[in-house]
Amino acid sequence: MKRNLSLWLGVLAFSLVPSLAQQQPAAPANVPMGKVHGHLINPTGAPQNGGAVNFLQITRAASGPGLAPQTEDRGTFKVSDQGEYTGEVPAGNYIVIYRSEGMAADKQADRLDNVVVAPNGDTAVDFDMSRQEYIDKLPPEEKKQLEDIRQKNSAALKANEVIKGLNADLKTVTQDVHDADAATAAAEQQLGASAAKADIASKANEIRTSKYTEIESLMTKDTTAKPDASVLWAQLGLAQNGLKKYDDALVSYKKALDIDLASKKPNPAIQGMANAGMGEAYARTGKVAEANAAYDAAVKANPAQGAFYLRNEAVIFFQQGNQDAQVAAADEAIKLDPNDALLYYLKGQGLVSKATIDPKTNRIVLPPDCAEAYQKYLELAPTGPYAADAKGILDQAGQKITSSFKAGKK
Repeated sequence: MKRNLSLWLGVLAFSLVPSLAQQQPAAPANVPMGKVHGHLINPTGAPQNGGAVNFLQITRAASGPGLAPQTEDRGTFKVSDQGEYTGEVPAGNYIVIYRSEGMAADKQADRLDNVVVAPNGDTAVDFDMSRQEYIDKLPPEEKKQLEDIRQKNSAALKANEVIKGLNADLKTVTQDVHDADAATAAAEQQLGASAAKADIASKANEIRTSKYTEIESLMTKDTTAKPDASVLWAQLGLAQNGLKKYDDALVSYKKALDIDLASKKPNPAIQGMANAGMGEAYARTGKVAEANAAYDAAVKANPAQGAFYLRNEAVIFFQQGNQDAQVAAADEAIKLDPNDALLYYLKGQGLVSKATIDPKTNRIVLPPDCAEAYQKYLELAPTGPYAADAKGILDQAGQKITSSFKAGKK
Protein backbone atom coordinates (compact mmCIF):
# COMPACT_ATOMS: atom_id res chain seq x y z
CA MET A 1 0.00 0.00 0.00
CA LYS A 2 1.30 3.43 -0.89
CA ARG A 3 1.95 5.81 1.98
CA ASN A 4 0.57 9.32 2.14
CA LEU A 5 3.13 11.94 3.05
CA SER A 6 0.64 14.60 4.12
CA LEU A 7 2.28 14.93 7.54
CA TRP A 8 5.73 15.78 6.35
CA LEU A 9 4.37 17.74 3.44
CA GLY A 10 2.85 19.95 6.10
CA VAL A 11 6.37 20.59 7.37
CA LEU A 12 7.75 21.05 3.89
CA ALA A 13 6.42 24.58 3.39
CA PHE A 14 7.91 27.25 1.16
CA SER A 15 7.39 30.91 2.00
CA LEU A 16 5.14 32.94 -0.23
CA VAL A 17 6.46 36.14 -1.80
CA PRO A 18 4.17 38.83 -0.33
CA SER A 19 2.09 40.88 -2.71
CA LEU A 20 2.02 44.67 -2.60
CA ALA A 21 0.18 45.93 0.46
CA GLN A 22 -2.72 47.75 -1.10
CA GLN A 23 -6.47 47.33 -1.35
CA GLN A 24 -7.46 44.50 -3.72
CA PRO A 25 -9.90 45.41 -6.48
CA ALA A 26 -13.26 43.71 -6.67
CA ALA A 27 -13.84 41.13 -9.38
CA PRO A 28 -14.74 42.80 -12.68
CA ALA A 29 -18.42 42.81 -13.44
CA ASN A 30 -19.79 40.48 -16.08
CA VAL A 31 -16.53 38.48 -16.29
CA PRO A 32 -17.34 34.95 -17.52
CA MET A 33 -16.68 32.16 -15.06
CA GLY A 34 -14.67 29.01 -15.64
CA LYS A 35 -14.81 25.68 -13.89
CA VAL A 36 -11.60 24.26 -12.44
CA HIS A 37 -10.70 20.79 -11.22
CA GLY A 38 -7.58 18.89 -10.42
CA HIS A 39 -5.80 15.90 -8.97
CA LEU A 40 -2.93 16.05 -6.49
CA ILE A 41 -0.06 13.56 -6.34
CA ASN A 42 2.35 13.52 -3.42
CA PRO A 43 6.08 12.80 -3.75
CA THR A 44 5.56 9.03 -3.50
CA GLY A 45 3.19 9.05 -6.46
CA ALA A 46 0.11 8.44 -4.32
CA PRO A 47 -2.93 10.74 -4.16
CA GLN A 48 -2.37 13.68 -1.78
CA ASN A 49 -5.42 13.98 0.41
CA GLY A 50 -6.50 16.85 2.62
CA GLY A 51 -5.58 20.49 2.52
CA ALA A 52 -6.83 23.03 0.01
CA VAL A 53 -6.07 24.62 -3.35
CA ASN A 54 -6.15 28.42 -3.49
CA PHE A 55 -6.66 30.40 -6.73
CA LEU A 56 -5.04 33.87 -6.75
CA GLN A 57 -5.97 35.83 -9.87
CA ILE A 58 -3.23 38.09 -11.26
CA THR A 59 -4.77 41.53 -11.59
CA ARG A 60 -1.51 43.41 -12.34
CA ALA A 61 1.85 42.08 -13.49
CA ALA A 62 4.97 42.58 -11.37
CA SER A 63 6.20 46.15 -11.79
CA GLY A 64 9.87 45.35 -11.41
CA PRO A 65 12.52 42.73 -10.63
CA GLY A 66 11.96 40.97 -7.30
CA LEU A 67 8.44 42.31 -6.97
CA ALA A 68 5.38 40.10 -6.85
CA PRO A 69 2.39 40.57 -9.11
CA GLN A 70 -0.76 42.00 -7.65
CA THR A 71 -3.34 39.22 -7.02
CA GLU A 72 -6.92 38.77 -5.91
CA ASP A 73 -8.09 35.69 -3.99
CA ARG A 74 -10.85 34.10 -6.08
CA GLY A 75 -11.47 30.90 -4.15
CA THR A 76 -10.11 28.09 -2.01
CA PHE A 77 -11.23 24.52 -2.65
CA LYS A 78 -10.82 21.54 -0.33
CA VAL A 79 -8.94 18.45 -1.49
CA SER A 80 -10.79 15.15 -1.05
CA ASP A 81 -9.45 11.89 0.38
CA GLN A 82 -8.85 10.81 -3.21
CA GLY A 83 -6.72 13.86 -3.92
CA GLU A 84 -9.38 15.62 -6.01
CA TYR A 85 -10.89 19.10 -5.95
CA THR A 86 -13.38 21.10 -8.03
CA GLY A 87 -14.50 24.70 -8.11
CA GLU A 88 -15.37 27.78 -10.19
CA VAL A 89 -13.50 31.07 -10.58
CA PRO A 90 -13.59 34.04 -12.96
CA ALA A 91 -11.74 33.42 -16.21
CA GLY A 92 -8.22 34.79 -16.19
CA ASN A 93 -4.56 34.26 -15.30
CA TYR A 94 -3.78 32.70 -11.89
CA ILE A 95 -1.21 31.68 -9.37
CA VAL A 96 -2.52 28.42 -7.83
CA ILE A 97 -1.25 27.32 -4.43
CA TYR A 98 -1.66 24.06 -2.54
CA ARG A 99 -1.44 24.04 1.26
CA SER A 100 -1.60 20.82 3.24
CA GLU A 101 -3.82 20.46 6.29
CA GLY A 102 -2.89 22.93 9.04
CA MET A 103 -0.30 24.82 6.99
CA ALA A 104 0.03 28.53 7.77
CA ALA A 105 -1.43 31.06 5.33
CA ASP A 106 2.02 32.47 4.54
CA LYS A 107 3.36 29.04 3.55
CA GLN A 108 2.80 26.75 0.60
CA ALA A 109 3.43 23.09 -0.15
CA ASP A 110 3.37 23.63 -3.93
CA ARG A 111 2.66 26.37 -6.43
CA LEU A 112 1.77 26.69 -10.10
CA ASP A 113 2.30 30.01 -11.93
CA ASN A 114 0.61 31.45 -15.01
CA VAL A 115 -2.39 29.12 -14.93
CA VAL A 116 -4.99 30.29 -17.46
CA VAL A 117 -8.62 29.53 -16.65
CA ALA A 118 -10.68 29.54 -19.83
CA PRO A 119 -14.08 31.27 -19.86
CA ASN A 120 -17.06 28.93 -19.76
CA GLY A 121 -14.70 25.94 -19.79
CA ASP A 122 -13.45 23.33 -17.34
CA THR A 123 -9.71 23.74 -16.77
CA ALA A 124 -7.62 20.95 -15.25
CA VAL A 125 -5.06 22.26 -12.76
CA ASP A 126 -3.10 19.31 -11.34
CA PHE A 127 -0.31 19.21 -8.78
CA ASP A 128 2.37 16.58 -9.26
CA MET A 129 4.70 16.73 -6.30
CA SER A 130 6.55 13.65 -7.53
CA ARG A 131 8.14 15.73 -10.30
CA GLN A 132 11.91 15.97 -10.17
CA GLU A 133 11.87 19.76 -9.84
CA TYR A 134 9.90 19.39 -6.61
CA ILE A 135 11.99 16.49 -5.28
CA ASP A 136 15.19 18.46 -5.86
CA LYS A 137 14.01 21.08 -3.35
CA LEU A 138 13.56 18.58 -0.53
CA PRO A 139 16.07 18.52 2.34
CA PRO A 140 18.48 15.53 2.22
CA GLU A 141 16.80 13.66 5.10
CA GLU A 142 13.38 13.93 3.42
CA LYS A 143 14.84 12.78 0.11
CA LYS A 144 16.12 9.67 1.86
CA GLN A 145 12.77 9.12 3.55
CA LEU A 146 11.07 9.43 0.19
CA GLU A 147 13.44 6.94 -1.43
CA ASP A 148 12.81 4.42 1.38
CA ILE A 149 9.06 4.77 0.94
CA ARG A 150 9.33 4.39 -2.83
CA GLN A 151 11.28 1.17 -2.42
CA LYS A 152 8.71 -0.20 0.02
CA ASN A 153 5.90 0.85 -2.30
CA SER A 154 7.60 -0.87 -5.21
CA ALA A 155 7.96 -4.06 -3.23
CA ALA A 156 4.32 -3.83 -2.11
CA LEU A 157 3.13 -3.36 -5.69
CA LYS A 158 5.08 -6.41 -6.82
CA ALA A 159 3.65 -8.42 -3.93
CA ASN A 160 0.14 -7.25 -4.83
CA GLU A 161 0.64 -8.43 -8.41
CA VAL A 162 1.74 -11.83 -7.12
CA ILE A 163 -1.33 -12.05 -4.87
CA LYS A 164 -3.58 -11.06 -7.75
CA GLY A 165 -2.16 -13.89 -9.85
CA LEU A 166 -2.50 -16.39 -6.99
CA ASN A 167 -6.14 -15.48 -6.44
CA ALA A 168 -6.85 -15.95 -10.13
CA ASP A 169 -5.23 -19.39 -9.99
CA LEU A 170 -7.24 -20.35 -6.91
CA LYS A 171 -10.41 -19.37 -8.74
CA THR A 172 -9.39 -21.71 -11.56
CA VAL A 173 -8.68 -24.44 -8.99
CA THR A 174 -12.18 -24.08 -7.52
CA GLN A 175 -13.70 -24.61 -10.94
CA ASP A 176 -11.38 -27.53 -11.71
CA VAL A 177 -12.34 -29.27 -8.45
CA HIS A 178 -16.01 -28.79 -9.31
CA ASP A 179 -15.44 -30.20 -12.79
CA ALA A 180 -13.50 -33.18 -11.40
CA ASP A 181 -16.35 -33.95 -8.99
CA ALA A 182 -18.83 -33.79 -11.88
CA ALA A 183 -16.64 -35.86 -14.24
CA THR A 184 -19.04 -38.81 -14.48
CA ALA A 185 -22.01 -36.60 -15.39
CA ALA A 186 -19.86 -34.79 -17.95
CA ALA A 187 -18.73 -38.11 -19.44
CA GLU A 188 -22.34 -39.33 -19.73
CA GLN A 189 -23.31 -36.10 -21.45
CA GLN A 190 -20.41 -36.33 -23.91
CA LEU A 191 -20.82 -40.03 -24.73
CA GLY A 192 -24.59 -40.32 -24.52
CA ALA A 193 -26.88 -42.28 -22.24
CA SER A 194 -26.42 -45.49 -24.23
CA ALA A 195 -22.63 -45.57 -23.83
CA ALA A 196 -21.10 -48.55 -22.05
CA LYS A 197 -20.31 -48.10 -18.36
CA ALA A 198 -16.66 -48.89 -18.99
CA ASP A 199 -16.44 -46.16 -21.63
CA ILE A 200 -18.14 -43.65 -19.33
CA ALA A 201 -15.78 -44.55 -16.48
CA SER A 202 -12.77 -44.19 -18.77
CA LYS A 203 -13.94 -40.80 -20.02
CA ALA A 204 -14.68 -39.61 -16.49
CA ASN A 205 -11.19 -40.63 -15.38
CA GLU A 206 -9.72 -38.73 -18.34
CA ILE A 207 -11.62 -35.59 -17.30
CA ARG A 208 -10.56 -35.90 -13.65
CA THR A 209 -6.92 -36.47 -14.60
CA SER A 210 -6.94 -33.39 -16.81
CA LYS A 211 -8.41 -31.19 -14.08
CA TYR A 212 -6.11 -32.44 -11.33
CA THR A 213 -3.10 -32.09 -13.61
CA GLU A 214 -3.96 -28.44 -14.19
CA ILE A 215 -4.36 -27.86 -10.45
CA GLU A 216 -1.02 -29.53 -9.75
CA SER A 217 0.71 -27.39 -12.36
CA LEU A 218 -0.79 -24.13 -11.06
CA MET A 219 -0.12 -24.90 -7.40
CA THR A 220 3.44 -26.09 -8.04
CA LYS A 221 4.10 -22.73 -9.68
CA ASP A 222 2.31 -20.79 -6.96
CA THR A 223 3.93 -22.52 -3.98
CA THR A 224 7.25 -21.54 -5.52
CA ALA A 225 6.13 -17.93 -5.86
CA LYS A 226 4.64 -17.76 -2.34
CA PRO A 227 5.83 -20.71 -0.25
CA ASP A 228 4.35 -19.32 2.98
CA ALA A 229 0.70 -19.64 1.86
CA SER A 230 -0.82 -22.74 3.46
CA VAL A 231 -3.86 -22.78 1.18
CA LEU A 232 -1.63 -23.27 -1.88
CA TRP A 233 0.04 -26.33 -0.36
CA ALA A 234 -3.33 -27.75 0.65
CA GLN A 235 -4.65 -27.41 -2.89
CA LEU A 236 -1.46 -28.95 -4.26
CA GLY A 237 -2.02 -31.94 -1.96
CA LEU A 238 -5.61 -32.24 -3.20
CA ALA A 239 -4.40 -32.43 -6.81
CA GLN A 240 -1.72 -34.99 -5.94
CA ASN A 241 -4.30 -37.18 -4.18
CA GLY A 242 -6.47 -36.92 -7.28
CA LEU A 243 -3.52 -38.05 -9.41
CA LYS A 244 -2.74 -40.91 -6.98
CA LYS A 245 0.59 -39.35 -6.00
CA TYR A 246 -0.05 -40.13 -2.36
CA ASP A 247 3.49 -39.71 -1.03
CA ASP A 248 3.71 -36.28 -2.66
CA ALA A 249 0.30 -35.38 -1.29
CA LEU A 250 1.40 -36.22 2.27
CA VAL A 251 4.40 -33.91 1.91
CA SER A 252 2.23 -31.05 0.61
CA TYR A 253 -0.46 -31.46 3.27
CA LYS A 254 2.13 -31.58 6.06
CA LYS A 255 3.67 -28.40 4.67
CA ALA A 256 0.23 -26.74 4.70
CA LEU A 257 -0.27 -27.76 8.33
CA ASP A 258 3.16 -26.57 9.45
CA ILE A 259 2.66 -23.16 7.84
CA ASP A 260 -0.87 -22.70 9.14
CA LEU A 261 -0.11 -23.77 12.69
CA ALA A 262 2.82 -21.34 12.80
CA SER A 263 0.77 -18.41 11.49
CA LYS A 264 -0.64 -15.61 13.63
CA LYS A 265 -4.20 -16.58 12.70
CA PRO A 266 -4.45 -20.34 12.12
CA ASN A 267 -7.28 -21.33 9.80
CA PRO A 268 -9.43 -24.29 10.98
CA ALA A 269 -10.65 -24.92 7.42
CA ILE A 270 -7.08 -25.31 6.13
CA GLN A 271 -6.15 -27.59 9.02
CA GLY A 272 -9.27 -29.68 8.49
CA MET A 273 -8.65 -29.95 4.76
CA ALA A 274 -4.98 -30.88 5.22
CA ASN A 275 -5.64 -33.53 7.88
CA ALA A 276 -8.52 -35.02 5.89
CA GLY A 277 -6.34 -35.01 2.76
CA MET A 278 -3.64 -36.90 4.66
CA GLY A 279 -6.32 -39.29 5.85
CA GLU A 280 -7.30 -39.98 2.26
CA ALA A 281 -3.69 -40.60 1.22
CA TYR A 282 -3.25 -43.06 4.09
CA ALA A 283 -6.59 -44.77 3.38
CA ARG A 284 -5.78 -45.16 -0.32
CA THR A 285 -2.50 -46.87 0.59
CA GLY A 286 -3.96 -49.25 3.17
CA LYS A 287 -2.70 -47.46 6.31
CA VAL A 288 -5.90 -47.67 8.32
CA ALA A 289 -4.58 -46.58 11.73
CA GLU A 290 -2.85 -43.53 10.23
CA ALA A 291 -5.96 -42.70 8.21
CA ASN A 292 -8.19 -42.84 11.29
CA ALA A 293 -5.80 -40.62 13.24
CA ALA A 294 -5.65 -38.06 10.43
CA TYR A 295 -9.43 -37.92 10.03
CA ASP A 296 -9.86 -37.59 13.80
CA ALA A 297 -7.41 -34.66 13.68
CA ALA A 298 -9.48 -33.10 10.88
CA VAL A 299 -12.65 -33.34 12.98
CA LYS A 300 -10.86 -31.82 15.98
CA ALA A 301 -9.42 -28.97 13.91
CA ASN A 302 -12.67 -28.10 12.16
CA PRO A 303 -15.67 -29.61 14.00
CA ALA A 304 -18.18 -27.88 11.76
CA GLN A 305 -17.09 -30.13 8.89
CA GLY A 306 -16.54 -33.24 11.00
CA ALA A 307 -19.42 -35.27 9.56
CA PHE A 308 -18.29 -34.40 6.03
CA TYR A 309 -14.74 -35.61 6.71
CA LEU A 310 -15.83 -38.92 8.24
CA ARG A 311 -18.40 -39.51 5.51
CA ASN A 312 -15.61 -39.18 2.95
CA GLU A 313 -13.48 -41.57 4.98
CA ALA A 314 -16.24 -44.20 4.86
CA VAL A 315 -16.67 -43.69 1.10
CA ILE A 316 -12.94 -44.04 0.47
CA PHE A 317 -12.68 -47.25 2.47
CA PHE A 318 -15.72 -48.51 0.52
CA GLN A 319 -13.92 -47.70 -2.73
CA GLN A 320 -10.80 -49.45 -1.43
CA GLY A 321 -12.77 -52.57 -0.47
CA ASN A 322 -11.84 -52.36 3.21
CA GLN A 323 -15.15 -53.36 4.80
CA ASP A 324 -14.06 -53.28 8.44
CA ALA A 325 -12.60 -49.78 8.16
CA GLN A 326 -15.65 -48.73 6.15
CA VAL A 327 -18.06 -49.83 8.88
CA ALA A 328 -15.99 -48.20 11.63
CA ALA A 329 -15.81 -44.89 9.72
CA ALA A 330 -19.55 -44.99 8.98
CA ASP A 331 -20.32 -45.56 12.66
CA GLU A 332 -18.18 -42.57 13.68
CA ALA A 333 -19.80 -40.37 11.02
CA ILE A 334 -23.30 -41.44 12.14
CA LYS A 335 -22.52 -40.11 15.62
CA LEU A 336 -22.04 -36.68 14.07
CA ASP A 337 -24.84 -36.85 11.50
CA PRO A 338 -27.43 -39.52 12.29
CA ASN A 339 -29.70 -38.38 9.44
CA ASP A 340 -27.29 -39.01 6.56
CA ALA A 341 -28.85 -41.97 4.72
CA LEU A 342 -25.68 -42.86 2.80
CA LEU A 343 -23.82 -43.62 6.02
CA TYR A 344 -26.27 -46.40 6.87
CA TYR A 345 -25.99 -47.87 3.40
CA LEU A 346 -22.20 -47.85 3.65
CA LYS A 347 -22.41 -49.54 7.04
CA GLY A 348 -24.79 -52.17 5.69
CA GLN A 349 -22.58 -52.78 2.66
CA GLY A 350 -19.57 -53.24 4.88
CA LEU A 351 -21.38 -55.70 7.16
CA VAL A 352 -23.09 -57.72 4.44
CA SER A 353 -19.70 -59.02 3.34
CA LYS A 354 -19.79 -61.17 6.48
CA ALA A 355 -23.20 -62.65 5.67
CA THR A 356 -23.57 -66.44 5.49
CA ILE A 357 -26.04 -68.81 3.80
CA ASP A 358 -28.53 -70.86 5.81
CA PRO A 359 -28.31 -74.33 4.16
CA LYS A 360 -31.87 -75.19 5.22
CA THR A 361 -33.63 -72.12 3.81
CA ASN A 362 -30.99 -71.08 1.32
CA ARG A 363 -31.44 -67.54 2.62
CA ILE A 364 -28.61 -65.24 3.53
CA VAL A 365 -28.01 -64.68 7.22
CA LEU A 366 -27.08 -61.09 7.90
CA PRO A 367 -24.58 -60.26 10.67
CA PRO A 368 -25.69 -58.11 13.63
CA ASP A 369 -26.63 -54.51 12.80
CA CYS A 370 -26.63 -55.14 9.05
CA ALA A 371 -30.40 -55.37 8.58
CA GLU A 372 -30.93 -52.38 10.87
CA ALA A 373 -28.50 -50.32 8.77
CA TYR A 374 -30.37 -51.12 5.55
CA GLN A 375 -33.74 -50.48 7.20
CA LYS A 376 -32.52 -47.09 8.41
CA TYR A 377 -31.29 -46.23 4.94
CA LEU A 378 -34.73 -47.04 3.48
CA GLU A 379 -36.40 -45.02 6.23
CA LEU A 380 -34.30 -41.93 5.43
CA ALA A 381 -34.13 -42.40 1.64
CA PRO A 382 -37.01 -44.64 0.53
CA THR A 383 -36.45 -43.68 -3.11
CA GLY A 384 -32.71 -43.11 -2.86
CA PRO A 385 -30.21 -44.39 -5.43
CA TYR A 386 -29.40 -47.49 -3.34
CA ALA A 387 -32.94 -48.27 -2.18
CA ALA A 388 -33.40 -51.18 -4.60
CA ASP A 389 -30.11 -52.76 -3.50
CA ALA A 390 -31.00 -52.39 0.19
CA LYS A 391 -34.47 -53.91 -0.26
CA GLY A 392 -33.09 -56.70 -2.40
CA ILE A 393 -30.67 -57.77 0.32
CA LEU A 394 -33.36 -57.58 2.99
CA ASP A 395 -35.66 -59.66 0.78
CA GLN A 396 -32.97 -62.32 0.36
CA ALA A 397 -32.57 -62.43 4.12
CA GLY A 398 -36.33 -62.78 4.64
CA GLN A 399 -36.49 -59.42 6.39
CA LYS A 400 -39.72 -57.46 6.41
CA ILE A 401 -39.29 -53.95 5.01
CA THR A 402 -40.38 -51.44 7.61
CA SER A 403 -40.27 -48.42 5.31
CA SER A 404 -42.84 -47.48 2.67
CA PHE A 405 -40.38 -48.13 -0.17
CA LYS A 406 -41.55 -50.53 -2.87
CA ALA A 407 -38.82 -51.83 -5.16
CA GLY A 408 -39.53 -52.37 -8.81
CA LYS A 409 -38.79 -55.56 -10.67
CA LYS A 410 -35.12 -56.37 -11.19
